[in-house]
Amino acid sequence: MMTAQVFFTNLRTRPGINLLDKMEKLVRRAGINSIDFEKKLVAIKLHFGEVGNLAYIRPNYAARIVDIVRSLGGNPFVTDANTLYVGGRANAVDHLATAFKNGFNPHALGCQVIIADGLKGTDFQEIPINLKHCQTAKIGSVVADADIILSMNHFKGHELTCFG
Repeated sequence: MMTAQVFFTNLRTRPGINLLDKMEKLVRRAGINSIDFEKKLVAIKLHFGEVGNLAYIRPNYAARIVDIVRSLGGNPFVTDANTLYVGGRANAVDHLATAFKNGFNPHALGCQVIIADGLKGTDFQEIPINLKHCQTAKIGSVVADADIILSMNHFKGHELTCFG
């Protein structure tokens, strides 16, 4: 497996340069301008957090990516799949309510919010991956049908590491 190139920016800001500007500079340096988005459906995959939890990427960052994708000719939407565990994201109705409470809504983002695997998490496609211990992956149909997928995620270790 080839090593991936990692792009990094710190959280320091100064007058005239905020964190959203720094993120935009980072994604442009990483090559977002070289992607052909023209008239393509672009899934921006991230998780919307649980109610009362603040350990998720803020909607402001997703909105900036939406703006960039749209400026490059794409038709963006944000998406996430339902969770396997019981909670505020176990079905699409509750998942959307949670997303909207946490600021992930069409007004704030400038695009639609679509749950990737349907009402109960059963709308998926099996994609062959042919790995040693896993031959297929179940991918939400909305993500599988997208022309382009952009993933926004943050470092996390959850309860194991008490981070994220």
